[in-house]
Amino acid sequence: MVTPTIWLVTVVLILGLMAFDYVFHVRAAHTPTIREAARWTSIYVSLAVAFGIAVWVFGGSKMGLEYFAGYITELSLSVDNLFVFLIIMASFKVPRAYQQKVLQFGIVFSLIARSAFIFLGVALINTFSWVFYLFGLILILTAGNLLKPEDDNEEDEANNIVIRTAKKLFHTTPHYDGDRLFTQEAGKRVMTPMLLVMIAIGGTDVMFALDSIPAIFGLTQDPYIVFTAVAFSLMGLRQLYFLIDGLLDRLIYLKYGLAVILGFIGVKLILHALHENTLPFINGGRHVAVVEITTQLSLAVIVVSLAVTVVFSLLSPKGKVLTTFKNAKRHAVQYLDLAYETDPATREANYARLMKEEAELAAVPEKYDALLKGEQQLLDLLDEAHRVHGDFVENAPDDYPNAPSPSERLDTARYRPVADEVNE
Repeated sequence: MVTPTIWLVTVVLILGLMAFDYVFHVRAAHTPTIREAARWTSIYVSLAVAFGIAVWVFGGSKMGLEYFAGYITELSLSVDNLFVFLIIMASFKVPRAYQQKVLQFGIVFSLIARSAFIFLGVALINTFSWVFYLFGLILILTAGNLLKPEDDNEEDEANNIVIRTAKKLFHTTPHYDGDRLFTQEAGKRVMTPMLLVMIAIGGTDVMFALDSIPAIFGLTQDPYIVFTAVAFSLMGLRQLYFLIDGLLDRLIYLKYGLAVILGFIGVKLILHALHENTLPFINGGRHVAVVEITTQLSLAVIVVSLAVTVVFSLLSPKGKVLTTFKNAKRHAVQYLDLAYETDPATREANYARLMKEEAELAAVPEKYDALLKGEQQLLDLLDEAHRVHGDFVENAPDDYPNAPSPSERLDTARYRPVADEVNE
């Protein structure tokens, strides 16, 4: 049994780690390097694993298995959430140096929202055993939604009802003022996009919790295990974002793996609900003799599903091409948009990445040309980026370090007929 003292120590530990993260990494706006992101991601993953081992040693193998199953499931769902965060921050053109603060807010808000859902879920489970039917149905429906074709209208992710309401109720400005939430404009106190993007992230966090909490309750009903698995899955998510930022689009099959996991847990919850059944219109209100899925099998299904989908995603040539397209477009927009990033070194780094991606596009086999459907914008952005960079280099000091050029420039004539044909 988890005592109040253990609860208190655990909560203090988690809050302390978050406070440390904010004071030493987030408060001073900067863009983390890959090395920094990798180092702190490994530290937080190691802390989560060490905590799981401690749970296993002091709480027994059952608690340990439940914690690791919950942690891996919540972490995989959190990585999927990063796709939406990426879209939201791109829609609001959040400068990269300020993205850490947005992500930290999202993590803290997510922990608060999920904690509330956890204790609400525990209260419902203890009072109404039929709630497992509801949780199972939610997960099965969510799994089905993951298999639907994606909506290409990404702007809707940021233009949700919360944002539209905020814009109607308060004075807003499209311009950032550092990482301030409010600023003065024409003598009026106005809301900056920094606060709007936090509102958008907070709104999506609530929706994510509706899927996340039923999923982990399908693996364990121990509130301590549920809370700690959720908390440690969120810890380090900010660093992980900067570590795999350019690879997120590469995980093209991740949603299928998550659909399998959520569908499996949904079935497990319904089976458990049948086993504990008290509803009078099912088997006369008596328990139904069904096979219940063990935690060991659940953990195996979760790990195998994730491993298969991640490996297939990383080995997929189509996934690599699509990732290159998306990253090239993103870096071109960031390079050209002075409102997004004004630091010359950062802009040159963006241009260097763009040149590398352009070289990769030039080497794409012709059988993938059709993937460039509707990518006229990308071709125009590449041309404009070359023109702007050429003007910049011409006017820059002689000793200014130029960004590297690609070994092979993209032959846009090869792609334009494809894009032009689509546009017609």
